[in-house]
Amino acid sequence: MINPFEILETINMIDKENLDIRTITMGISLKDCVDADVDRACEKIYQKITTYAKDLVKTGEDIEERFGIPIINKRISVTPIASVVDALDNATVEDCVKVAKTLDAAAKKVGVNFIGGYSALVHKGYTKGEKLLIESIPYALSQTDIVCSSVNVGSTRAGINMDAVAQMGQIIKKAADMTKESGGFACAKLVVFCNAVEDNPFMAGAFHGEGEGDCVINVGVSGPGVVKCALEKVKGEPFGVVADTIKKTAFKITRMGQLVAQEASKRLGVPFGIVDLSLAPTPAVGDSVAYILEEMGLEQCGTHGTTAALALLNDAVKKGGIMASSYVGGLSGAFIPVSEDAGMIAAAKNGTLTLEKLEAMTCVCSVGLDMIVVPGDTTAETLSAIIADEAAIGMVNSKTTAVRIIPAPGKKVGDTVEFGGLLGSGPVMPTNQKQSTEFIRRGGRIPAPLQSLKN
Repeated sequence: MINPFEILETINMIDKENLDIRTITMGISLKDCVDADVDRACEKIYQKITTYAKDLVKTGEDIEERFGIPIINKRISVTPIASVVDALDNATVEDCVKVAKTLDAAAKKVGVNFIGGYSALVHKGYTKGEKLLIESIPYALSQTDIVCSSVNVGSTRAGINMDAVAQMGQIIKKAADMTKESGGFACAKLVVFCNAVEDNPFMAGAFHGEGEGDCVINVGVSGPGVVKCALEKVKGEPFGVVADTIKKTAFKITRMGQLVAQEASKRLGVPFGIVDLSLAPTPAVGDSVAYILEEMGLEQCGTHGTTAALALLNDAVKKGGIMASSYVGGLSGAFIPVSEDAGMIAAAKNGTLTLEKLEAMTCVCSVGLDMIVVPGDTTAETLSAIIADEAAIGMVNSKTTAVRIIPAPGKKVGDTVEFGGLLGSGPVMPTNQKQSTEFIRRGGRIPAPLQSLKN
């Protein structure tokens, strides 16, 4: 039974501590939209998305009004578009871009914030359609507004496709150059994964996986500000108390997320998939994962002890969330996107938080190097090497890792790039100046680790 204190506590979390539902994401299968003719395929895709998602935004707004819970984004994820391209006769890059523009138009028609799934899964090799889709990414992202793209280049079971890693460095450079007027904004809509998950509701890496049904509702919660406020009440207490406090707070946040997910599922007549309980920060003051780590006793995020603090946070969030819902999925943990987190931005600007420290932190948190801005003259091979390092962490540790990196054209270390909205602003961070060119040019596949042999 919910008591009045719990109701008032939740109201306070929403009103003063930036608690919100970060996204309701509708996953839509496009398997029945494949066609040998690109125009027919595009028509099927447009009709299915605009039919299935026609009430998504209104439903989210109605739930916000009824429960008083802010729902920041309404989004769509679709089957990896490479599978649609594979079915086309004599497909071209122009055909791929036509599909991307169809996704953009359909998403705008129903009013969502983003649509994800312009994706390819190439961790063990390419199909013809996958290779073509990857080649088209810079054109697709520079000619659309709300389409997001992802490429999975590695997995614990398959190893790392280093040919794809090398190619993605080139693709990121080209995408940045094609959107140089906006600071390389296309790269903010592109993620390179290892061990990508099929039910991720967060952008830019969301896609509707092969193992998913025809349509599903996934919800991503947030609430770093709530966790920080909870830790303020146990200042100086031992780490066991800190962990218990985070677990209890994550439980409450996840219960709210499940309530919204089930309500949206019922109203839309679509099955409820999962709650992703990731702590997703924003540039808003107080809504920061870095501030949580600093509340544990670090002078600033990035100093010695940061990785240990993040490991505690990530583990406690998962434990609390699992007790609150039987269907926890997606990425679920703590995100550390530099440009989207006020505390991370401050730490990066004064040099406390470096690229190398961020890489160490990704060993124990969700995803990886996220919304990192680097100098515009960073080479494609250096970008590929950064991707390879993150993929190796994911592969060996059987976890999802990713890279969303922006080589901002014309920018140098110390500059700042403004992206706006939830994407915030990113300080340009230095990369190691020693080259990895010969390493990346070897190509081939890094074999799967011994721990992949679990059967």
